[in-house]
Amino acid sequence: MKPLIHAELRRLLATRMWLGILLAAALLGGGTMGLLAFVGPENFDPPMPGLHTEEGVRSVLGFLGFTAFVPAAIGTVAVTSEYRHRTVNVTFLYAPDRWRVLAAKLLTYGLAGMVYGLVLAGTSAVALFGAAAARGVTLGLPTGTILELLARLGIAMVAYTVLGVGMGALIRHQIAALAVVVGYLYGGELLLMMIPGVRHLYPWLPGGATASLTDFTAVADALAHQLSSDPVVLLSPVAGALILLGYTALASTAALLRPLRRDIV
Repeated sequence: MKPLIHAELRRLLATRMWLGILLAAALLGGGTMGLLAFVGPENFDPPMPGLHTEEGVRSVLGFLGFTAFVPAAIGTVAVTSEYRHRTVNVTFLYAPDRWRVLAAKLLTYGLAGMVYGLVLAGTSAVALFGAAAARGVTLGLPTGTILELLARLGIAMVAYTVLGVGMGALIRHQIAALAVVVGYLYGGELLLMMIPGVRHLYPWLPGGATASLTDFTAVADALAHQLSSDPVVLLSPVAGALILLGYTALASTAALLRPLRRDIV
């Protein structure tokens, strides 16, 4: 495993992907949070509680969950790019035990997802505290609680990276895999929430588990208001983390088992 992990790390660092990971995390973290915090959630349409309230701070932090498509896409591309450029032929000839190859990718890109999450959380914290200081607003949550919520978000980013690796192993075509991953994260779960009998499954889906982990209820509350129905009750943060861990384990197992008997060309 050590040579394979070393090879995956060299592959990652030899391309521009690592730079893209850092830039995406910094721009989406610092840029998005800086814009949301500087404009102020009370100036949104519809208006939301301001940063001086607990609800306002939780809302702007929760919006960062929508950036989960980036680590998911990183994990997906990590696998599908090998099939797209046919480098997978050389990889599997070098290491015929395919489960070791996929395991090395899971570990390597899980680490990359951790780096993404750390940069995202760090730049978001700087932007939030900086924007609040510039506006002269006292944040409605203690500093420790804010950092805890950002740490939970960083953990979720690791899970989505591994989920992306699993999807890339299941759907080898790069464009199709990215379309499925991004389409599901941005549209699939929201559509499910609009179905009266099915929307209660939302807390058990990856997006709902992330919302539970980060205490982000704005989307569920907004949809309930638009549909004139009761809001979906999210699970506890611990339950949300366990569900994401379960999806991560499922994606990892699928990534390890599915390609074993598949042709590579």
